Amino acid sequence: MTKTELHQLAVDMVSKLLHSRTGQALSADRHFRIDTALETVLRHRGIRSSEDLIVLLTEPGDAGFKQELVEALLNNETYFYRDRQVFDHLAAEVLPAIARDKAGSRKLAIWSVGCSTGQEPLTLGMILLDQGVRWADWDIEILASDVSAQAIATARKGEYSNFEIQRGLAIGQMLSHFTEHDRFWKASDRLRKMIRFERRNLLDLPPATRSFDLILCRNVLLYLDAGARRIACRNLQSALAPHGYLLLGGGETVLDRSDMFRPVRGGCGLYRQAPERRGEPARRSA
Repeated sequence: MTKTELHQLAVDMVSKLLHSRTGQALSADRHFRIDTALETVLRHRGIRSSEDLIVLLTEPGDAGFKQELVEALLNNETYFYRDRQVFDHLAAEVLPAIARDKAGSRKLAIWSVGCSTGQEPLTLGMILLDQGVRWADWDIEILASDVSAQAIATARKGEYSNFEIQRGLAIGQMLSHFTEHDRFWKASDRLRKMIRFERRNLLDLPPATRSFDLILCRNVLLYLDAGARRIACRNLQSALAPHGYLLLGGGETVLDRSDMFRPVRGGCGLYRQAPERRGEPARRSA
């Protein structure tokens, strides 16, 4: 085989590895990302050619190396209050509505899917703490999950550089919810104790817990192929409480799973279970 053919074979094998581990699909026009993303891993391992990479990928064992490749290809871009208008809407409209609906039980369960290094669930925790009296004496559970072991390890520490802490947070929020150290800011114990971080693949069975009142799954479905999206949507539907809310990213929809969810009008990417799915008679759209 020529060098070009060997390189293409290696790229195809890495792409298939990513898909098998995460359900994420790298289309042919995105294969260019692989060389750049894997550069550090391959250099560290002393892999100098596509042929060497192919040999390692075909040999049994060394699961750690294969996981390194997968981790390098995952997109962990995130920051506090990402798309602030979305979080403003959650704080002003969605969370108060949930508080009214759940006033009897005073239990709130939220799942942050694809939480990356933890800024999204920490943002949710800050909103709840800042709303003070509304959530006093509530039993609050925030589950935050990601397919990346490295991202979850970082999230559990709750430590962020000066650059990271200033992406989305005002000075008052930084001082209220974080403690400054020499080289980083650390989330307060009170904030971190609100959140349980787990390494979890959305394509696996949903968490064995009570149903979630709010699920954030932003910019996760767009990386999945059609088959994986169907599985993911079924798992999200299974985990969502009958009157709960599902929040997707700005460029995502669940239109191909419209039998499961209906968009909330003016809801900034919010969906709810279709009426027939939650045991209510379906209503005609206005």
